[in-house]
Amino acid sequence: MRALQSFAEGVGAGDGGGLFKKLFGKKDTSRAGIYLDGGFGVGKTHLLASLWHASPGPKAFGTFVEYTNLVGALSFRKTVEALSGYKLVCIDEFELDDPGDTVLMSRLMRELADAGVKLAATSNTLPGSLGDGRFAAVDFQREIQVLADQFDVVRIDGEDFRHRGLPAAPAPLKNSELSAHMKAEFDGKTVAQDEFSTLIAHLAGVHPSRYRQLIDGIDGVVWRNVGTITEQAVALRFVVLADRLYDKDVPILASGVPFDKLFTEEMMTGGYMKKYFRAVSRLTALAREGQNHEPS
Repeated sequence: MRALQSFAEGVGAGDGGGLFKKLFGKKDTSRAGIYLDGGFGVGKTHLLASLWHASPGPKAFGTFVEYTNLVGALSFRKTVEALSGYKLVCIDEFELDDPGDTVLMSRLMRELADAGVKLAATSNTLPGSLGDGRFAAVDFQREIQVLADQFDVVRIDGEDFRHRGLPAAPAPLKNSELSAHMKAEFDGKTVAQDEFSTLIAHLAGVHPSRYRQLIDGIDGVVWRNVGTITEQAVALRFVVLADRLYDKDVPILASGVPFDKLFTEEMMTGGYMKKYFRAVSRLTALAREGQNHEPS
């Protein structure tokens, strides 16, 4: 928290003052960026959001995926132009498992840093890698290449707050139980009800950049017959939906397999494992919220 408070004081510090200040004023010697490294649910996003609130604008806050989607929508050059006038750009959940997107974001960050924009990012170390010599931090510094020495790395350890001191994740409901639980939890609210296979098929026809709009105005979701996802492309799309649901704190009621069986064992040990671990953690927390009230 102290490191981020100090970093916030440097955001926009080089602005204003006219030509005299530019020629004779004290040069801004603070680092261009700060990187928060740690496991799931240790408070990195909370700290990053606090930094955003404490800093002067204009400023941007988004996930790694949202910035890559922005580049896809606007083009790389127009994205640089749009963000170069910002004082701070916050990048949550910096992905280290997609070489193409990582190189794209590294280039974007480099151009923004050259334009004087301060950068702040978070990423995840797998729970089992905590204490293993800053595993994720080393990966991050390697992937952002020439920017690495301009970033301060702050390590944040701890337990996943989404599950700390809480009972085990709720078991999936039976289909026959869903209606009663819906009435107890979501009575009078706007709920999206879907057969899981139908939802999966629908997501294939919607660009992930639109998932936030897809759930706009939804107070809860109900999924019938959740099954294990076996295709990587399908799983990666579903991770984006899980992140957007978590962003909006949308409770979930579901039947079928438990969320820790949502992805195959091969996926949970493969190249995208961090995405899947994060998704399981977040979906489990939302499922717990979805069963706060027992049916009468």
